[in-house]
Amino acid sequence: MNRRRPVGGRAYAERLQATNESYQRVGQTISDNQMEQLQKQMETFRANLETFARLHRKDIQKDPVFRMHFQKMCGNIGVDPLASSKGYWGELLGVGDFYYELGIQIIDVCLSTRALNGGLMELSEVKRRVERMRGVRNPSPTQNHGNSGSKWANAFSAATSSNSQSKENTNMEITEDDVLRSVKTLAPLGSGFQVLQIGDKKMISSVPRELNRDQSVILGLVQKTNGHVNVNIVREKLGWETGRTTTALNTLLEDSLMWIDQQAEPYEYWVPGFFEPEEDDIYARAASS
Repeated sequence: MNRRRPVGGRAYAERLQATNESYQRVGQTISDNQMEQLQKQMETFRANLETFARLHRKDIQKDPVFRMHFQKMCGNIGVDPLASSKGYWGELLGVGDFYYELGIQIIDVCLSTRALNGGLMELSEVKRRVERMRGVRNPSPTQNHGNSGSKWANAFSAATSSNSQSKENTNMEITEDDVLRSVKTLAPLGSGFQVLQIGDKKMISSVPRELNRDQSVILGLVQKTNGHVNVNIVREKLGWETGRTTTALNTLLEDSLMWIDQQAEPYEYWVPGFFEPEEDDIYARAASS
């Protein structure tokens, strides 16, 4: 009578281990080949990117939309050519410390209006004010801003850039994308500059803060109600009780993110960060009063 040898045992385990190791070696070889091919593709792409940058250097410097698309294309391969003048990319493009220079102007704009809007300003308004600053002949960080924020920005400017860089960068047109990228370069300063999405608007905050949900919801509501709300509007639109509403409004008021009109009945709460550009004289009147 024939006896079948049991399946398993030491020999079976050794064959199984050998098979697994063989699969691992094949898998590692395939992975190494794919990685090598990917590295070659990236090197080729970088070389083509450098050639593209040389051919379109003037467009990158002068055309803000072209610069935005170029920056996004570079970001896909981990290159940040416009962040600093140091290194190969800065010399190739000749843009200088573009985003740092722009960051100085953003600091100036935000700090010069912080006492009036609580350090919260719509992205498009920041861009508009920076453009106005850059459009002044021989602009100076302290011109038309006699406050501590401008002095701080001026000192930061002197420490980070040369006069030739300032003139070159100041003449370059900017987009909202440039402003957003520049705000990111301010993060290491730890000064609270950040981009907040409130409703359908991007806001630049220059004060370290975390808005709670109720505050964010009310600020989003203000965008749809001509720049202001009152207790009745919040109750009608959001269905909140009076206590919850007044708590949220008062915290926004305490943080200087809202102004209160006590002559209205009921009191109206306005957000200066949402003022339209044509109401620019409101800031001037408030600052001089």
